[in-house]
Amino acid sequence: MPARTARETASSPVTRAVNLRVREDVRDLIDQAARVNGKTRSDFMIEASRQAAENALLDQTFVRVDAETYAQFLAVLDRPPSGEGYERLMRAPKPWKG
Repeated sequence: MPARTARETASSPVTRAVNLRVREDVRDLIDQAARVNGKTRSDFMIEASRQAAENALLDQTFVRVDAETYAQFLAVLDRPPSGEGYERLMRAPKPWKG
């Protein structure tokens, strides 16, 4: 194998193997979904895992505000809903009521 230059090494992403044990029915489901999306099993699983990881981290976002802003935020949450948009929403047909 030829030696790689420093430039090639710096620009190439480093990959690592991840081994998983999964029930056969789950693997078959993943394979079916991957085929439907035109992806390999690995590509499908990597994308799904990355999205799940991003969502998990986004759910943990911490926002720091000053006391006045926080008090305004709490006041908005404590206010009963109102307005044209709310009224329209309440008049809309309920999908669960058929």
